[in-house]
Amino acid sequence: MNNAPLVGITTYLEPSARWGDWHLPAALLPAAYHRMVQRAGARAVLLPPDEDPEAAAGLVGCLDALVTAGGPDIGPERYGAARDPRTGPAYPERDTWELALTRQALHRRVPLLAVCRGMQLLNVALGGTLVQHLPATEAHRGATGVFGTHEVCPVPGTLLAKVLDDEETVAVPTYHHQAVDVLGEGLVASAHAADGTVEALELPDSPGFVLGVQWHPEAGEDLRLMKALVDAAAARSLSA
Repeated sequence: MNNAPLVGITTYLEPSARWGDWHLPAALLPAAYHRMVQRAGARAVLLPPDEDPEAAAGLVGCLDALVTAGGPDIGPERYGAARDPRTGPAYPERDTWELALTRQALHRRVPLLAVCRGMQLLNVALGGTLVQHLPATEAHRGATGVFGTHEVCPVPGTLLAKVLDDEETVAVPTYHHQAVDVLGEGLVASAHAADGTVEALELPDSPGFVLGVQWHPEAGEDLRLMKALVDAAAARSLSA
């Protein structure tokens, strides 16, 4: 793996976390993310929030691909909405940082896989909006702290459909209560749930690999999404 693509993964920034004898602020990420990257044949590097969003430009320029991870709700002020009482606490530092990373990845054509919150950020970064609480939230998450499962239907002819071998339906691990509403500029929906919720987004006119999924591939065994990202990163490196 000496020449394996370098994949950056965004992280949480929590005011209070416990491990061993310690109870401190921490940048953290479920290990399933970096293990998924490694199993797909790449190297993983974690990208905690930075106080200087301008640092995103140089950092993204060092990566072969970017994964924006799941996490807390995005501040509704980012897409011009009033806060719904069911929207979670604000994490403005993470929002600012990951929006900057997302925009730099798009600008530099760095392959991007946006997961759950990451997909919502992709939509917001391109001027889209979000549903702050799904009417049928129970269909999109399990019990507290437990992933649920439901089927999504990829749209034929899309990048996602190609990555998923043109399967008509795919069962996916899921845990979210918000979703994409108005699509951002240039984005198309490439999968839906049975209730019509947008489950994947992509940029069909982009020369690079840009794919967002509302579910959590790291919580399952299907490596096709990550392998597609790593393949795109390797191809980009060869053409540079």
